[in-house]
Amino acid sequence: MRLDNFDLNLLVAFDVLMQEQSVTKAANRLNVTQPAMSASLKRLRESFQDDILAQHGKRLIPTPFALALQPEIAEKIFELRALIARQGRFEPQRSERHFRIAASDYITTVLLAPLVNALISQAPNIGFTFELPGPASQDALANGELDLLLTPEIFVHPDHPCELVFEEQHVTVGWTGNREIGDTLSQEDFTHAGHVAVSVGRRFTFAEEWFRGQGIERRIEVRAPSFIQAPFLVPDTGRLCVMHERLARYMAERLPLRILETPFAIPPMREMMQFHATREADPGLSWLRRQVAKAAALL
Repeated sequence: MRLDNFDLNLLVAFDVLMQEQSVTKAANRLNVTQPAMSASLKRLRESFQDDILAQHGKRLIPTPFALALQPEIAEKIFELRALIARQGRFEPQRSERHFRIAASDYITTVLLAPLVNALISQAPNIGFTFELPGPASQDALANGELDLLLTPEIFVHPDHPCELVFEEQHVTVGWTGNREIGDTLSQEDFTHAGHVAVSVGRRFTFAEEWFRGQGIERRIEVRAPSFIQAPFLVPDTGRLCVMHERLARYMAERLPLRILETPFAIPPMREMMQFHATREADPGLSWLRRQVAKAAALL
């Protein structure tokens, strides 16, 4: 196979096909039709003289050759992306760059959504894809698929730089009509009440990790899969919910919620934005990091 006859875009198709192990899912990821993705797989098979993905029942299974090739191709794709992004200037007014960011629904609600709306005038053609953090986020950051990962400091990737976005306090919210609570909460009131807790996937949140580490047990009546859903499970009940203070203030303007001081000294949560080490000098990403920092300073 001669390099001058090889379409380098096929390497991107190979990388996504190996991750998804599905032509349909890979096509959706790359925003192409399924026939186009099938054609790419056919060309890859012809170029490498290997099946790449072999049919096994209803599933596609990577061949040993493809598995051996995958990490090398992923590394080269990342290097090419970094090279392309390393341009001398970044003009947000003209740029059509698309940023991919992993962030919780909490940080998207209080910070990123207002920021993106505010950027429309100065960067009208820039796009964003937001996704929830999960077990695969660290790998996506490491192989260059993510531009930014916004996460509490305890969850950052140890091999890549990060910057402080802001520090966040945790408060407790209850229904305004709950007569079982007064203007303050005692530890007894707190532990006696039923609670709404949040579990993002299989990972505990910052507050949940802290309570577990302190051996403080709460009576969890409901577990919500997101920070935004949790406060909707409080009104008309005796339940309490420990929340980020910024999100609590946002939701208290929309729901009948009272914000109370939590009767335990939960340390401030340091919300960080993290990026790949090789992207620190990327002009576009540097611009975006500055915009995030400016927006965070106003909260």
